[in-house]
Formats: sequence, structure tokens, C-alpha cells
Amino acid sequence: MDDTRRLQLLLRARHPLIWITTSDEPCTLALVREAVFDAGLSAWHWSATLGVSDALVASTPAIENTEHPAAACIAMRLASGTRPHAAILAEPSGFLEDARTLRSLRDLVESLAAYGGSVIVVEHSAPPPPALADLATRFEPSLPSEAALEEIVRASLRDMNDRRSIKVDIPKRSYRSLVRNLRGLSARHAALVIRDAVADDDAFTAEDLPRVVARKRELVGSGGVLEFVEAVRSLDEVGGLERLKAWLGERERAFDDDAASFGISPPRGVLMLGVQGAGKSLSAKAIAAGWQRPLLRLDPSSLYDKYIGESEATLRKALRQAEMMAPIVLWIDEIEKGFASAASSSNDGGLSRRMFGTLLTWMQEHKAPVFLVATANDIEALPPELLRKGRFDEIFFVDLPGERAREAIWRVHLARRRREPLEFDLPVLVRASDGRSGAEIEQALVSALTSAFAAGRELSTEALVAAVEQSPPLSVVMAEKIAKLRSWAKDRCVPAD
Repeated sequence: MDDTRRLQLLLRARHPLIWITTSDEPCTLALVREAVFDAGLSAWHWSATLGVSDALVASTPAIENTEHPAAACIAMRLASGTRPHAAILAEPSGFLEDARTLRSLRDLVESLAAYGGSVIVVEHSAPPPPALADLATRFEPSLPSEAALEEIVRASLRDMNDRRSIKVDIPKRSYRSLVRNLRGLSARHAALVIRDAVADDDAFTAEDLPRVVARKRELVGSGGVLEFVEAVRSLDEVGGLERLKAWLGERERAFDDDAASFGISPPRGVLMLGVQGAGKSLSAKAIAAGWQRPLLRLDPSSLYDKYIGESEATLRKALRQAEMMAPIVLWIDEIEKGFASAASSSNDGGLSRRMFGTLLTWMQEHKAPVFLVATANDIEALPPELLRKGRFDEIFFVDLPGERAREAIWRVHLARRRREPLEFDLPVLVRASDGRSGAEIEQALVSALTSAFAAGRELSTEALVAAVEQSPPLSVVMAEKIAKLRSWAKDRCVPAD
């Protein structure tokens, strides 16, 4: 059912107060006018700048002295008489702290309802005040579908080309990916993003995809516990993790329409278990890079609030926002921190269990293209329900890097710091870093670079080896824990490398 029909049914059912929150007021007002007209109602429109006028006849002059909403409510109540009317108010909430204005609005709601009419409030974000909450029906306009977004893209390009000649040269697959990345935007914002992508070079090409994603990020914003994370630019910047890379490559096209026609369901998520510092976080970034999707991080420890019910509401809001930003990769970092108490008895009044239940329900039922990457260090702290088959597409184990992976890691980090890897003795570096995690290798390189710069000399293999050997490796410091992790993962997980 489309939005016009949904709103029309509320009007026909004589809901006294319909409260709409939207970031796209012009499109929403057009929707409201269409629904009111289809429902056979006359309608007034009010704004603080224009006062009260006929909502359906543009040429009708405004009623004088109705810029204040209290005066407007009285004028609309008197002018409506006994005929069924709709009264559309644009952003009155800033005035509703005044008791007289609030009373005037409530009187208008009751008066119109008595004759089969409705008051429709269009707000940017404000909820109904408590005095009106019992009368209000919340209505949230749907965001454009992919088909609608595709038409918005075409219309925007036609409009820009009519103004000045532009070049459109984008492969079909990149075009589909670009349209999918507009999901979660209003029609107005989607058109704005396309115009921004074209404006700098008068061209619309595959190279505009990163710009579209970045602009979408600015428009939607994180606005809470979700944090945008810069992913690596490509999988070439990730050393090791070869099995994970192969898994990603096989499923890269699983989100396409052709895959659905073939009978393939889109992948929903992976759980990354493993040694601390071995590359679980990098794995999340690698997935986002491999699939060219934005990466959003959710820190579970930030969800908890001291007020009853607020923690669950914060989690639901974060998951809704993730769906609005889709297609994305959603990274829940150290998931055991947020839901560890769900695995055992706790003194939090069942909050962890409820939070965990909310997450599991969303994992099972969400339809938006949100790919979940959960990382964990402590297996025993994870609730068993999270580990059962079907929760994730795969459970990967990220171990300390082997010889080939360590060589790849050295190459990546040396090249990232503008050093030619072949100028160093890589076999020596690989042997020296045995038992080290990728994070330890990177820190050794940073330490050696800092020392070389301070001493006024160039970086050398010997300096890198010395930096590596300055402290015992993770495999020694956490030997017992790593052995236990490996034993648990042996028959339960797929090696990431």
C-alpha cells in the first residue's frame, strides 16, 4: 500500500489528529494534499509565515492575522462550520509550549473531529506534546523504493542536461550499485546527491559512487551510537585473510537482482572470532572495501542507559538507522561486551536478555541490505543462541598470521608508509615476526620509523627486526588463551586465512 492510500484510510477512518514527522516537508505536503483531495475533504493550510489559506486552491488569499497558530486554530474552527475539513499545520510545535496555543489546537482537533474532519501536523522531528498524545496517530512517510530512486536519478540527469550538456557514462552494474546506495534518502535528498555528483565535472560515471556514499553520509549523519568508519580503499591493502577474501569474492554478486532470480538469498552476516589484534577489525573493513559499501560501527557498551526502557529504544533506533543507511556493512565490535550478561544470570533485571532478544529478532527478520559483521574475543561470554547455525552465514576464526600472511602484512604496511618492500629482506622480517599479530607488526614498523627519523637515518631491515624483538609476542604473553581459542575453533569455525 502506498503512502497516499495509507493516509487516505486514516482520514476516512476519522482519526482526529495525524502527526507526521519528516525531513522532506515539500514532498510530504504534496502527499497530504493528494490524500485529502482523494478522501473528498476540503482543507486549510497554515504556516507561521503565510497564515491560513486554502490548501487545495493555490490562488486563494490567506486569512488576515492568522500567522500565530492560536489565531489560526480559532479561524479554521470558525470557518469550517459543520462541513468535514482537514487542517494542515506546518511545524507548530515551537508554539505549543504556550498553554493558550496548545488549548486552541486541541479545540480545533475536537471541533473538526465532531464533523468527520482531521488535523494533520507536519513536523521535522518533534513528537506530539503530552496533552495531545492520546489523540495523535503517528504517520511516517515511506522512503523512495529503488524503482522510485532510479526515476529520480533519471529525472535529475535530464534536468541537468537540459540546463547544460553533461556526460553520462556508467556501466549497468555500477549504476545499480549507485542507485542502491541512495536508499534511505528522501526524494529531495536523492536528487541533491545526484546533482552534487555531476556538478564538479559535468559527468556522471562510475567514479561518482564514492562521492555519492560520502554525500549520503553527510545528509543522514550518524546521529547516535552508530559511527562511520573509514574502510580500506581495496582488498589489496589487507594482508592475509585469503579464505575470507575468497568467500567475499564468491558472494559479491549475491546482492544483485540476477542472484535473486537464480534463487540466491543475499548474505546476512558473519561472526569473526579470534586472537586479539590478529585482524578481526580489519576483516570488517575488508568486507566493506570488497563490496564497496559504507562501514558503520556499533559499540554495544554505548547502548546502555540508566532510564528504564531507554537502552532497548536506543538499540532499536540504531538498527532502524542502519536500515535507513543501507546498503551498508554494520560492524558490532566486541559483541560480547554488550550482551555477555545474556549468557548467564545477571543483576540487571533482565535488560541484557531483552537487548539480546531485540538483536536476534532483528537479525532474523530484517529485510534491508544490512550485512552484519560481529567481532568477539571471548567465546565463553557469548550467549549460545548467537553461535547456532543460521544466525550467521559463516563463523570465521582469525588466527595469528602464518608466513605468507606475515609477508603480505609487511608489504602492505611498508608500501603504506612510502617504502619499497623489495628494498628490505622480507624473509628475515617474516621469521623475526613469527607469533606476532598484524597489529604488533604494524607497531614495530611505526617504532622503527620513529627511531630512524629521530636518529636521522633511513629505515633498515635490522632496525625493523630490533623493533620487533623489543617485546615478547602475543603468542607468548597469551599462550594459554590462544591455545584454548584454537582448540574451540578447530571444528567450529572456518579459518579466515
